[in-house]
Amino acid sequence: MVAIAPNSRTTTKIILDGVTWPTFKTLIAEITADRGYRIAYVPSQLELENIQASSNQGGLILQGVSWSTYQALMAEVGDGRAWRIAYAPGVLELRMPLEEHEEPKRLLEDFVTAIVDQLGIELRSLGSLTLEREELSRAVEPDSCFYIQNERRVRGQKIRLPDDPPPDLVIESDYTHSSLDKLDIYAALGVPELWRYAQKTFAVYLLSDGQYRLSDRSLAFPCLPIAEVPELIERSKEIGQRATVRLFRERIRASLER
Repeated sequence: MVAIAPNSRTTTKIILDGVTWPTFKTLIAEITADRGYRIAYVPSQLELENIQASSNQGGLILQGVSWSTYQALMAEVGDGRAWRIAYAPGVLELRMPLEEHEEPKRLLEDFVTAIVDQLGIELRSLGSLTLEREELSRAVEPDSCFYIQNERRVRGQKIRLPDDPPPDLVIESDYTHSSLDKLDIYAALGVPELWRYAQKTFAVYLLSDGQYRLSDRSLAFPCLPIAEVPELIERSKEIGQRATVRLFRERIRASLER
């Protein structure tokens, strides 16, 4: 379990339940001395509090964390947590989705569902599935991820990278800026397509030669009206989410008919 709340100074407090004393001691030994947060520990509970007003609200960065310590923390805290992680060599980010982040993400998920229903194809939606590869020292939890082209290949089975392919599409809704280069992490994991919504802008990135490049067309859904997505998300604040999804479905249907 975890609790996280910004206070009046825009600081963030994260409480991780289930952390053992040996893991806490290892973490303290690894992380850098020059840090912008306070640490407190009582039996089975680790508290981290951001004390830098300039830091990203809703998240904390831990520098110097080894892969083995990252794995120990994840195993001890367990499932059912609300926060998400990203890990690159030596750097662990803990982040709590904000309300401003969740609404666009859920609309984008509904847009994906509307397209596959209109096309009559299958989809495997796995939400914020933890994607990690130990040999690359990379891990990330997307806001949402989908198997589309590879849905049949992974249907009904537990995903284990790199034995299984990465998701065909991931969604990131970035209301606050991440301190980690998540595109670099997704590229290392081999995710072919990424949608990013941030500050009323929507972008599609396709993986090419190990790097993401902006694209004016979705690989999974060539019929996606990329330029219309931000306007639709904003319009949902006036007409409602379901009305927006119905409007999106109508535009997809018209596009396919053309």
